[in-house]
Amino acid sequence: MKASQALPTVFKTACAAALIGLSSMHAAHAADIANGKALSDSHNCQACHGPNLNAPVSGEYPKLAGQHATYIYWALRQYQMGNGNPNFGRSNAIMSAQVQNLSQSDLKDLSAYIESLKGTLVLKK
Repeated sequence: MKASQALPTVFKTACAAALIGLSSMHAAHAADIANGKALSDSHNCQACHGPNLNAPVSGEYPKLAGQHATYIYWALRQYQMGNGNPNFGRSNAIMSAQVQNLSQSDLKDLSAYIESLKGTLVLKK
């Protein structure tokens, strides 16, 4: 077999392996909105972020309802990393304490729940 004929086979095999890998990563954890709500309730997120996480009790706290799940997930992960990693961490003692014992699956569930809420977030132009 010539090298030019082997390349397509190798390429096809590599592409198939990559697709299988990507699909299995996605299937590893489908976010559970019901668990996210339970986590939000048990961690009393409304105490600071207000009813439906859309009416913060102070201007210091953000509205969360309707925010993109990916953004929320990474913000929560950064609170977990905290001050020990100044390049990636967020510094807030309350939030750091709230998320320290949550797994990455829990963070994904919580993020999906927050994204599912109707919010009043708007883009200013």
